Amino acid sequence: MKQNEQLYEILQLVLSRRLGQAVYSLENYLLSHPRQHDQEQFNGIRDAYQLMNDYWQRGYADPERGKVFDQLLRRLFVLTSNLLIHSELTDSAFLRTLHQRPRKVRQDWSMSAVRASLESFVSDVTLLELEPAATRQSHGDALYARHRELMRDLFDYIVTSHQWRTNLADAFLDMLLSPTLASIDQQLVVSAITLSAVQHFCFEKFRVLSEVYRQSTDEAVRQRALVGWVLTLGIDCPLGNLFTELGDQLSSLLSDARTAAELAELQMQLVYCQQADADRDTIQKEILPDIMSGSKLKMNGGSLVEDDNDSLDDILHPEASEQAIERMEQSMQRMVEMQKQGADIYFGGFSQMKRFPFFNDLSNWFVPFYPQHPDISSTWQKTRASKFLKTITRVGAFCDSDKYSFVLAFNQVLDRLPANILKMVEQGEATAMPIGGEVAIGDQQEPAFIRRVYLQDLYRFYRLFPARSEFCNPFAEAFRFLFFANPLFSLPSLGQQGVAIARFLMKRHRYDDAKRVLVNVSSDCRDLHYHLLMGATLQHLPEDSCFSAADSFQQALLLQPDNERALSGLARSLFASERYEAALKHYTRLLELKPDDRSYQLNAAVCQLSIGQSEEALKLLYKLSYLHPDDIAVSRVMAWTLTRTGKYEQADKHYCQLLALEHPEATDMLNYGYCLWLKGDISTAIGMFRQFLSSRGDEPFDLSREFMHTEHRLLADHGISDDEIQLMTDAATL
Repeated sequence: MKQNEQLYEILQLVLSRRLGQAVYSLENYLLSHPRQHDQEQFNGIRDAYQLMNDYWQRGYADPERGKVFDQLLRRLFVLTSNLLIHSELTDSAFLRTLHQRPRKVRQDWSMSAVRASLESFVSDVTLLELEPAATRQSHGDALYARHRELMRDLFDYIVTSHQWRTNLADAFLDMLLSPTLASIDQQLVVSAITLSAVQHFCFEKFRVLSEVYRQSTDEAVRQRALVGWVLTLGIDCPLGNLFTELGDQLSSLLSDARTAAELAELQMQLVYCQQADADRDTIQKEILPDIMSGSKLKMNGGSLVEDDNDSLDDILHPEASEQAIERMEQSMQRMVEMQKQGADIYFGGFSQMKRFPFFNDLSNWFVPFYPQHPDISSTWQKTRASKFLKTITRVGAFCDSDKYSFVLAFNQVLDRLPANILKMVEQGEATAMPIGGEVAIGDQQEPAFIRRVYLQDLYRFYRLFPARSEFCNPFAEAFRFLFFANPLFSLPSLGQQGVAIARFLMKRHRYDDAKRVLVNVSSDCRDLHYHLLMGATLQHLPEDSCFSAADSFQQALLLQPDNERALSGLARSLFASERYEAALKHYTRLLELKPDDRSYQLNAAVCQLSIGQSEEALKLLYKLSYLHPDDIAVSRVMAWTLTRTGKYEQADKHYCQLLALEHPEATDMLNYGYCLWLKGDISTAIGMFRQFLSSRGDEPFDLSREFMHTEHRLLADHGISDDEIQLMTDAATL
C-alpha cells in the first residue's frame, strides 16, 4: 500500500508524545496541502498548544496541564489520521471509487436511517413466509437483492470512513448488540469496521469491537469482533503512549479466563494461517498423489475419467491395488488430522477459484454464507445435484468464501464428472464427504471453529483480492499477527498463555518469534519453566548481547539448583561458546546426578580434551568404548580424541569403521583428513578432503577458513605452517 511518508512520520511524532514537533511538522505539511476544513481544525489545536505553552513558560501551575496535553495529542492524532486517509483516497483510484460510490447512491447515512433499513429487512423476511407460494420466490429474490445492495454500500461506507466520534461509535455499538438485526448483517458490519481500523487505528472503532466481543450473545458476531480488536492493535506504533486507557481496558477484558484462553487459541490460529503455503505444498506433493492413485480416476482434457487400466491391474497385481487404496485412506486421514489441528487444507485448491466476478466485490469476501445471496441463489435452487451441493456445504470444513467458490463452480465441476458418477450425484446417492472429513454441525458452532474459518476468509482476502495491495496485510507483518509480542499484551493474566504460545512456536522452529513472545511475558510470570524455555529458544538463535541462553539457564538454577534440564542447557550453552572449563564443571555435576548417562560422559570428555586434560578424556572414552563397543557417537569422539593426542594409528582404525557405514557422516571425512595430514600421509589426506567437499553436493564450505581459523591452533601445534595450509587448500579445492 502506498503511504504518505510525511504524514506517517507526523503520526509517529504524535504517538511518541512529541507534541510541539508534531504541531510544527503538520503546519508545514498543510502549507503545501491546504484544505480549509483541515486548516481550521489545526488552527484550534495549534492555538491551544501555544496558550498552554505560554502559561507554562510564565511559571503558572496548571493542575490540568497533563490532561490538556493528552487531549491535544488525541486531536492531533485524529486530524493526522484523517489526512492520511484523505491522501490514500486521493492517490488510489480503487479506494476513491470505494469511498464515492456509496455516498452517491445514498444520501442519508445517519445511523437511525441505516438501522431502520436493517430492521425493516428482518421484518420483511418474516412476512415473506406468509405470502402465497406462487409469489414468495420472486418477491424473496427481489428483497434479498435490494438488501444485498444496501449491505454492499454500508460495507464500503464503513471501510472508507474517517476517525469516528464517540456518539457515532455508540450508535454502531447499540446496533451491533441489538437482537432486532440479522446476525449476517452484524457480522458483515464487524468485518467492515475491522478492515477500516486495521488500515488506520481508530480508538472508537477499537472500543466498538472490544465491547461487541464482551457483550454480544451471538457467537459468530462475537468471534469476528475478537479477531477485529486484536488485529486493530497490531500496528508498529506505541499506542499505549497516547491511548493510556488501552491498558486498563485490556486488563479488564483479560480478567476473564475465557478471554485469555481464546486469545491463546487465536494466536495459534493466526500462525496456522501463515503456514497455508507450506500446508498447500505438503498436500499437493505428498497427499493428493496418493489420493488420486487410489481413486481410479484420472484427468483427461480437464475432465475426470475412470482409468480403464485399473481393471486389468486389479487382476494382474491385486496387492498393488490394495496398497494404493491403503495409501489413499492414510492420506485422507492425514488431511483430516491436519484440518483438526488447525491447518488451512483448502487454501491451495480454492485459491484457484477466486476469479469469479463475485470476488471483485470487496464485501463478498466477508459476507457469511447464505443460500439467498443473489449471486448464487439460482444455482442453489436449480442445480441438477441440489442435495449433494447442500450437504457438502453444510458438513464441510470450508470457510464462507470457499463455500461461495464451490457453489459458483459447481455446475462446471458436474460437467467434468464421469457419467456413472454424475448420475449418482444427481440422484443424491454419492457420499458427500469432503476431502479432509466432515465436521459435525455442533462442532461448527464452537467458538474455535467459527474463528478459524473466519480467519481463513481474512487470509484469502489479503492474499487473493485483486486490489489487495491497497490494504495493510496483517498476516504479512510479524508485529501485527504476533500480538502476544505486543507490549500491550504483557499482562500477568496472559503469562502462562504466553509461555504456551512460545512452546507452540518452538515446535514449529519459529525461534525468533518464540523469543519475541517470551521477552513480552510479564516479569511476574517468569518461573522455572519460563527460563528453561527461554534458554532452549536462545540456543537456536545467534548469540544475543541482551539475552543469552546461559543466563536463562542460570536463572532457572537459582530457582531449582539441581534441575537437570537447566544444568544440561547451561553446559551446552557454555560448550557452544567454547567456555569448556565452565561447561565441564556442570557436566561433572550432571554425572554426579546421572553417572551412567552416555551423552554427559561424551561431552565431559570433549571438554577435558579441549582444556588439555587429554589423558582424563581418554580414560573416560576407553571406559565408554568398552561398555558400548557399537556406539557410533563414542567411536566418533574417540577417533577425534586419539587424533588430537597424536595416536594416529588407533584413530585410523576408528575412522575406517566410521567411513564403512552405509551412510557415513561428512564430518568424519573431514576429521579423518586431519588425522591423515597430521601423521604425514599428505596425498591420502588430500583425497579425503576432496571426498568431504564432494559429499556436501551444492552446499558451500570454506575449507580455507576451516584450516586458518577453526582448527588453526591444532595444525600449528603440530608444526604445520601457514604456507603448508595454503598448499593443502589449493590441492583439495583446485
